[in-house]
Amino acid sequence: MPLFSKPGHPTERRGEVRRRIDSHGLILGDGQETPCLIVDQSDAGLRIRLDRAIGLPGVIVVVDLAAGTACEASVAWANGHDVGLVCSIRQTLLSGLVPARLAAARDAWLRHRGPS
Repeated sequence: MPLFSKPGHPTERRGEVRRRIDSHGLILGDGQETPCLIVDQSDAGLRIRLDRAIGLPGVIVVVDLAAGTACEASVAWANGHDVGLVCSIRQTLLSGLVPARLAAARDAWLRHRGPS
C-alpha cells in the first residue's frame, strides 16, 4: 500500500503514517447507513469523503466494505465533504464473531458485500 504522508514531513502534523485506501465504506450511526469513500487511514484514524456535507453523530461505526472491517470513531474535523475521524478501537474483522456493539456493522457488511 503506498504511503500518503510521512511523519516529520514539513506539511504533516500527524505522528502516524497515512496510507491511501480509496475504498467504499458505510457510516453507521443513529440508526442510519450513509455511504462514504474511505480516502486514507493511519493507525489512529481515517479520512472519509461524503457525497454531501452532513452532520454526523458523536460516535459512529465506519465499515470498510472491501476489507470487511469496522471501527468505532468520532469526528476530529470536517471540511466540506471530507471528514477526519479518530478511531476509538482498532479495525475489527467482520467475517467471524464480533462484539455486540459491531453486530449492525457486520449485518451491513454482509448485505453490501455481494455474493460470496
